[in-house]
Amino acid sequence: MSQTNTVDRSIYQTGLRILLGAFLVFAGAGHLTWHRTEFLAQVPTWLPINADLVVLLSGVVEITLGLSLLFLKSKQVQVGWVVALFFVLIFPGNISQYMNGISAFGLDTDRARLIRLFFQPVLVLWALWSCGSWQDFQAKRKS
Repeated sequence: MSQTNTVDRSIYQTGLRILLGAFLVFAGAGHLTWHRTEFLAQVPTWLPINADLVVLLSGVVEITLGLSLLFLKSKQVQVGWVVALFFVLIFPGNISQYMNGISAFGLDTDRARLIRLFFQPVLVLWALWSCGSWQDFQAKRKS
Protein backbone atom coordinates (compact mmCIF):
# COMPACT_ATOMS: atom_id res chain seq x y z
CA MET A 1 0.00 0.00 0.00
CA SER A 2 1.35 3.42 -0.85
CA GLN A 3 2.14 6.01 1.81
CA THR A 4 -0.74 8.21 0.57
CA ASN A 5 -3.30 5.42 0.94
CA THR A 6 -2.03 4.63 4.44
CA VAL A 7 -2.34 8.28 5.49
CA ASP A 8 -5.83 8.56 3.95
CA ARG A 9 -6.98 5.42 5.71
CA SER A 10 -5.53 6.69 8.97
CA ILE A 11 -7.43 9.97 8.65
CA TYR A 12 -10.69 8.13 7.97
CA GLN A 13 -10.06 5.67 10.79
CA THR A 14 -9.27 8.46 13.24
CA GLY A 15 -12.34 10.43 12.20
CA LEU A 16 -14.61 7.43 12.53
CA ARG A 17 -13.05 6.46 15.87
CA ILE A 18 -13.71 9.97 17.20
CA LEU A 19 -17.27 9.90 15.84
CA LEU A 20 -17.91 6.52 17.48
CA GLY A 21 -16.44 7.78 20.75
CA ALA A 22 -18.67 10.86 20.70
CA PHE A 23 -21.68 8.69 19.85
CA LEU A 24 -21.00 6.41 22.82
CA VAL A 25 -20.54 9.33 25.24
CA PHE A 26 -23.81 10.86 23.99
CA ALA A 27 -25.68 7.53 24.19
CA GLY A 28 -24.27 6.85 27.64
CA ALA A 29 -25.44 10.26 28.85
CA GLY A 30 -28.87 9.38 27.42
CA HIS A 31 -28.89 6.20 29.54
CA LEU A 32 -28.45 8.30 32.64
CA THR A 33 -30.92 11.07 31.75
CA TRP A 34 -33.32 11.83 28.91
CA HIS A 35 -33.50 8.37 27.20
CA ARG A 36 -33.55 6.23 30.32
CA THR A 37 -37.09 4.96 29.71
CA GLU A 38 -36.30 4.18 26.08
CA PHE A 39 -33.25 2.14 27.09
CA LEU A 40 -35.35 0.24 29.64
CA ALA A 41 -37.30 -1.16 26.68
CA GLN A 42 -34.16 -2.91 25.48
CA VAL A 43 -33.32 -4.73 28.72
CA PRO A 44 -34.36 -8.38 28.30
CA THR A 45 -36.99 -9.46 30.82
CA TRP A 46 -35.08 -12.69 31.49
CA LEU A 47 -32.07 -10.80 32.83
CA PRO A 48 -31.93 -11.48 36.61
CA ILE A 49 -30.86 -7.91 37.44
CA ASN A 50 -32.95 -4.80 38.03
CA ALA A 51 -33.55 -3.28 34.58
CA ASP A 52 -32.98 0.29 35.73
CA LEU A 53 -29.63 -0.73 37.21
CA VAL A 54 -28.69 -2.34 33.89
CA VAL A 55 -29.53 0.90 32.06
CA LEU A 56 -27.51 3.00 34.50
CA LEU A 57 -24.49 0.69 34.49
CA SER A 58 -24.50 0.31 30.71
CA GLY A 59 -24.65 4.10 30.45
CA VAL A 60 -21.55 4.42 32.62
CA VAL A 61 -19.82 1.74 30.52
CA GLU A 62 -20.76 3.52 27.29
CA ILE A 63 -19.41 6.83 28.56
CA THR A 64 -16.20 5.13 29.68
CA LEU A 65 -15.78 3.37 26.33
CA GLY A 66 -16.53 6.56 24.42
CA LEU A 67 -13.96 8.51 26.41
CA SER A 68 -11.48 5.68 25.89
CA LEU A 69 -12.00 5.89 22.13
CA LEU A 70 -11.44 9.64 22.28
CA PHE A 71 -8.45 9.81 24.62
CA LEU A 72 -6.62 6.46 24.86
CA LYS A 73 -4.92 6.65 21.49
CA SER A 74 -1.98 4.51 22.65
CA LYS A 75 -4.41 1.71 23.58
CA GLN A 76 -6.83 2.09 20.67
CA VAL A 77 -6.29 -1.47 19.36
CA GLN A 78 -7.34 -2.94 22.71
CA VAL A 79 -10.14 -0.41 23.14
CA GLY A 80 -11.49 -1.41 19.72
CA TRP A 81 -11.79 -5.03 20.83
CA VAL A 82 -13.50 -4.03 24.09
CA VAL A 83 -15.98 -1.76 22.30
CA ALA A 84 -16.72 -4.50 19.75
CA LEU A 85 -17.30 -6.96 22.60
CA PHE A 86 -19.63 -4.47 24.29
CA PHE A 87 -21.71 -4.22 21.09
CA VAL A 88 -21.92 -8.03 20.98
CA LEU A 89 -22.94 -8.22 24.65
CA ILE A 90 -25.79 -5.72 24.29
CA PHE A 91 -27.15 -7.38 21.15
CA PRO A 92 -29.53 -9.65 23.14
CA GLY A 93 -31.32 -6.48 24.26
CA ASN A 94 -31.97 -5.56 20.64
CA ILE A 95 -33.14 -9.09 19.90
CA SER A 96 -35.44 -8.96 22.94
CA GLN A 97 -36.90 -5.66 21.77
CA TYR A 98 -37.64 -7.23 18.37
CA MET A 99 -38.96 -10.55 19.72
CA ASN A 100 -41.25 -8.86 22.26
CA GLY A 101 -42.43 -6.12 19.91
CA ILE A 102 -41.38 -3.32 22.26
CA SER A 103 -41.46 0.17 20.78
CA ALA A 104 -38.62 2.53 21.68
CA PHE A 105 -36.45 5.06 19.85
CA GLY A 106 -39.03 5.34 17.09
CA LEU A 107 -38.81 1.62 16.36
CA ASP A 108 -42.55 1.05 16.47
CA THR A 109 -42.95 -1.71 13.88
CA ASP A 110 -41.57 -5.23 13.65
CA ARG A 111 -39.93 -4.27 10.37
CA ALA A 112 -38.12 -1.29 11.91
CA ARG A 113 -36.96 -3.38 14.88
CA LEU A 114 -35.75 -6.13 12.52
CA ILE A 115 -33.81 -3.69 10.33
CA ARG A 116 -32.19 -2.28 13.46
CA LEU A 117 -30.73 -5.72 14.23
CA PHE A 118 -28.61 -5.56 11.09
CA PHE A 119 -26.87 -2.41 12.29
CA GLN A 120 -25.28 -4.09 15.33
CA PRO A 121 -22.68 -5.96 13.23
CA VAL A 122 -21.91 -2.63 11.52
CA LEU A 123 -21.10 -1.15 14.94
CA VAL A 124 -18.82 -4.10 15.74
CA LEU A 125 -16.97 -3.69 12.44
CA TRP A 126 -16.82 0.09 12.91
CA ALA A 127 -15.12 -0.33 16.29
CA LEU A 128 -12.63 -2.90 14.99
CA TRP A 129 -11.73 -0.97 11.84
CA SER A 130 -11.60 2.54 13.25
CA CYS A 131 -9.28 1.45 16.07
CA GLY A 132 -7.03 -0.63 13.83
CA SER A 133 -7.90 -3.71 15.89
CA TRP A 134 -8.72 -5.90 12.91
CA GLN A 135 -5.64 -4.77 10.99
CA ASP A 136 -3.47 -5.51 14.05
CA PHE A 137 -5.01 -8.98 14.33
CA GLN A 138 -4.36 -9.67 10.64
CA ALA A 139 -0.76 -8.44 10.87
CA LYS A 140 -0.06 -10.65 13.91
CA ARG A 141 -1.61 -13.63 12.14
CA LYS A 142 0.70 -13.17 9.15
CA SER A 143 3.86 -12.93 11.24
